[in-house]
Amino acid sequence: MSLLEIKNIDCFYGDVQVVYDVSMHVEEGEIISIIGANGAAKTTILKCISGLVKATSGEIIFDGESITNLRPELIVNKGVIQVPEGRKLFNLMTSKENLEVGAHNPRAYPHMAENFEEVYKLLPRLKEREQQMAITMSGGEQQMVAVGRGMMASPKILMLDEPSLGLAPVLIQEIFLTIKKIADKGMTVLLVEQDVQHSLSLSDRGYVLETGRIVQEGTGKELLENPKIREAYLGI
Repeated sequence: MSLLEIKNIDCFYGDVQVVYDVSMHVEEGEIISIIGANGAAKTTILKCISGLVKATSGEIIFDGESITNLRPELIVNKGVIQVPEGRKLFNLMTSKENLEVGAHNPRAYPHMAENFEEVYKLLPRLKEREQQMAITMSGGEQQMVAVGRGMMASPKILMLDEPSLGLAPVLIQEIFLTIKKIADKGMTVLLVEQDVQHSLSLSDRGYVLETGRIVQEGTGKELLENPKIREAYLGI
């Protein structure tokens, strides 16, 4: 049984359909990438899983239970955690306070102390910066806080939406190294990312999304070696 299974979902914004009959699965411990151009509906699929956008048809099953029509806070409490595009930190709160926000759900709250310990092992710079206001941190540090906040929520699956967006190349390397460290601890990761080279190199499998439809899937290696993918997304 897959940890996450998406079966033939459609999603709309108002009267406009943006996701068409999408099916995919994520096994426990995998890193899965969803790649595609801007406007392909990658983020919408994450929002459907999180309950922020309701699927109008199809089903989403997590850990053996349907979460299709659950409220977002109940989905979070099952261990489905999304780190949003653009970080979405509380700028006038400290790094530590932003991390604490991640732990305020019934699943994670009893484990706040041990989760802090794990996050600081994974991201030691956040320990050094714990009293620094988020607004004064660099873009890379802010992204680390966003990832750490997700880890504070005791995820069973961590969904990362464009974690490298707007970062300098050296910081992009650091972000992907962090994702690998998280996965090496056994965490299941679903990654939406425009940096196709990095994301597919890291991933067990990937799905290619075009205008709301899955048009291709395969291992990360297979997709990286596919001539159409190399031309469309890598400029090769």
